[in-house]
This record gives sequence, structure tokens and C-alpha cells, in this order.
Amino acid sequence: MKFISTSISGVWIIQPERHEDDRGWFARTWCEEEFAAHGLPTRFSQCNASFNKHRGTLRGMHYQEAPYQEAKLVRCTRGSLFDVALDLRPGSPTFGKWEGIELTEENGVGFFIPEGCAHGFQTLEDATEVFYSITTPYHAESLRGARWDDPRFSIQWPLASEARLNERDASYPHFVPSGA
Repeated sequence: MKFISTSISGVWIIQPERHEDDRGWFARTWCEEEFAAHGLPTRFSQCNASFNKHRGTLRGMHYQEAPYQEAKLVRCTRGSLFDVALDLRPGSPTFGKWEGIELTEENGVGFFIPEGCAHGFQTLEDATEVFYSITTPYHAESLRGARWDDPRFSIQWPLASEARLNERDASYPHFVPSGA
């Protein structure tokens, strides 16, 4: 695996190294030893899958408050999506900055999002499936969200005019930092 740092500390692009032959390919997508060597969690407590029927489906920007903060390792297993990590860590030099990457079933790339960052994605084609490994189990009372189109962050969604959101994600208010 190749670990590629991003402009946000703790957010990583994880590129599998594929070994191909006439049967297809094989690649590791997670390795405890390599994650530990990069200072990343080596324990995931929950795995989730998300199937999205329509192009333009937007889920996010979600995070859990302490003490239930979660880190995520996200991969696209069918279709394609634009995945986003938004730094909401108080005191972080990149607070309010975001990093986005295209994840596809073809590229097999993983996107690691650390605790304190919100996560969201938008599908780029119909029938897109996403697989997440998460360090902390879901805790409904700690779930929070930042508005997907908050001008404070100016996330450049590739299909903003086609965004399909559920009622909860569409109703998140503009972000107000804790203690403000």
C-alpha cells in the first residue's frame, strides 16, 4: 500500500498496490503493521456499507462529538463518488479546510478521515456502493452535521446542481464552532 498525505494533517489517501495476472488482480486494502507505522488506528469496531441508487446523491457532512469521535477508512466498491473530509478540529491549523478525492471501484483507493473531521460524499453515477471501516460504533446522540453547502467551507461538489439529500442532511444549520 502507498500512503499519500494530504493538505490536512491526519487525512490520508491509501493507494493499493495491485498484483495483476491473467486472472485479475490482488491488493491489500488494510494492514495493521502499515497503519501503525503511519500513526493510524489499528482497530476498527464497525463496518458499514452504503448503496446509493442515483447519481448526485449527497450524504454528509457527518461527524460524532466527543467522547464518541470516529475515524473512518472509506472505499468505493461499486460505481464512483467524490469523497470529502472537512477539518473541524478546534485549534487545527487547517480548521475549516476540506480535502476531496474521487473514489471508484476501478482505482480501489481508500480515504482515511481522522477523528474530528466531518465526512461526506456525492455519487458520480447511479448504483454506487461505499464501504466504511469505523473506529467507534455509531452513537445517535453524538451525531452532528455541518451543512453541505455552508459558504464558510465552500466545498466544491462536482454535481452541486444535482445534489440529492435526505431531510436531515438538508436541514443542518450553518456551522458554529463549539464555544462560539
